[in-house]
Amino acid sequence: MQLTLQSHNVGEVIVVRCRGRIVSGDEVRFLQLELEKLTELTKTVVLQLGEVSYLDSGGLGALVRIFGVLRAAGGDLKLCQLSPFVVQVLQATNLLNVFHPYASEKEAIEAFSVRPQSPDEISKISSTRIVCLDTSLDLLAYLKVLLQRSGYEVFTTRYPSDAIALVIGTKPRLVVCGPSMTANESAIEKFRQTAPNVQLLRLPPDFSTSEADRAGLDLVNRIRSLLAAQK
Repeated sequence: MQLTLQSHNVGEVIVVRCRGRIVSGDEVRFLQLELEKLTELTKTVVLQLGEVSYLDSGGLGALVRIFGVLRAAGGDLKLCQLSPFVVQVLQATNLLNVFHPYASEKEAIEAFSVRPQSPDEISKISSTRIVCLDTSLDLLAYLKVLLQRSGYEVFTTRYPSDAIALVIGTKPRLVVCGPSMTANESAIEKFRQTAPNVQLLRLPPDFSTSEADRAGLDLVNRIRSLLAAQK
């Protein structure tokens, strides 16, 4: 089902009711463009997801990035009335405690009067470092939160030259190359020359359009296997 949005204001809070699929491509772009328009004057948003039937990795990444953008602007994003599918995705990717969803629009709106948790309070970061590289900001946002919630220190960039600098400076144990970078053989060869002992994991071309929960679990399991093999 194509994504449709209905919005209304409750004081300074924008409530957006989403219906359909939040997936990579036109649906994510539509959601992001509508939220950009709606948040010109206020940065406090509630997304009601009770009728969202599907959420892929790109869609979840878009929600994570919107969350971060609004908080950086002094606002916040609350989720409420999640559909069973969305609950399953957030549980499987360990992101329920990032979004702290609410049972009703009323509870979500009232929650804006409570100080939001800071990233330090919601993340448990280890000394195991991972660098993620892809051109998609949504995918990078998703990877960062997913891997932080799995206990890793994560650095992200859209540019191969910056990724190489991060590899030199942070000495990660793993570099994750997103789908847009897997065909960039020159950049990958540069990684291998710069840090021959660092594991390189390439995400499949359909990662962003795969079910977010399955793709996230598969990625975390692959990373754990690769890191375990290094010991």
